[in-house]
Amino acid sequence: MKYNFDEIIDRTSTSSMKWEKYKDKDIIPMWVADMDFKVAPPISDTLQQSIEHGIFGYTVIPDKLNEIIIAKLDTLYDWKIKKEWIMWVPGVVCALNNACATFGESQDKIVTTAPIYPPFLTAPQNCGKKLVTVPMIDVNHRATLDFDTLEKELKENTGLFMFCSPYNPCGTVFTKDEIHRIVELCAAYDVVICSDEIHSDFVLDEDKHHIPTASVSQTAKDLTITLMAPSKTYNIPGLGCSFAVIPNKGLRKKFKTSLKGLIPEVNLLGLFAAKAAYKECDEWLSQLILYLRKNRDIVQDRVNKMPGCKLNPIESTYLAWVDVRDTGLKDPVGFFEQAGVGLSDGIFFDQKGFVRLNFGCPRSVLEKGLKRMGAALKKQ
Repeated sequence: MKYNFDEIIDRTSTSSMKWEKYKDKDIIPMWVADMDFKVAPPISDTLQQSIEHGIFGYTVIPDKLNEIIIAKLDTLYDWKIKKEWIMWVPGVVCALNNACATFGESQDKIVTTAPIYPPFLTAPQNCGKKLVTVPMIDVNHRATLDFDTLEKELKENTGLFMFCSPYNPCGTVFTKDEIHRIVELCAAYDVVICSDEIHSDFVLDEDKHHIPTASVSQTAKDLTITLMAPSKTYNIPGLGCSFAVIPNKGLRKKFKTSLKGLIPEVNLLGLFAAKAAYKECDEWLSQLILYLRKNRDIVQDRVNKMPGCKLNPIESTYLAWVDVRDTGLKDPVGFFEQAGVGLSDGIFFDQKGFVRLNFGCPRSVLEKGLKRMGAALKKQ
């Protein structure tokens, strides 16, 4: 079946966070990581069947869903996990916050990299702990970790390292050597790793592959909490369904204990949608990746031709991290909003002078947004 990702779905008046931000304004929302594509038919069909059943009571995790996850991770990454390692949670963000609250002593630091997805920056302070960020470095137009600086921070009273792989917002797909180095450093200083791998299905470069952090060694398995979800991949973030994979029994017990009474169970519709997504939507996802790859190529070509803009090659995700420092713009987001395009401000990712553009949208919408941006920059 051929899926139509060119179809424009009217999301106005649907309480969409992405679209309500610019309600009644001629501004194309290309900010929050929420795609403008209709979900795959098996997901819609499953949700319709649930609705027609008419009862939405308390729900247990379907055994079949866990079996599907186990098989999927084995097939994709040769990562063999067990059912008892899987913990279902209503979102990656609440899981990040729970990890920050759970691991390390109250006086310990929590370390991550920057720029980074904003909840990484707010989660430590939500539980009263100190956040330290290690700036990413560019090596051959690719963002990677500054391992020397990272080691200096990890060795001094650090309880948790929050890792994002693939990397949001820079789009890096980390190599096995890079992941091994992270694991070695964290193991040396007794630091737990919380690895957010929610964008693992969006590797756009054909010669690259996602490697789960916990899969690289026994040491990694014992240190790592892996966070995954169908939400980004299958465009169902509003259904609140994610899972953590925690092989180490001690870490798992602590993580689960902290969740009790505070974090609700995953809702029925989210679980059924996840089951349909992972079991029946491989072809839809394959076609989506091809579509996003073409969108990525268009973005890279157009943005790098815009006056004062730079964009490193995007290896993964549907997000472009655009360097606008040479444009001279004091308020780049405000400038582009005036031009009719709504982007995310790099300030919220802890890197001023950048904007993040979401190209997970129909190509005609993307072309329109890029045209507006380019025209505005030429006039200024």
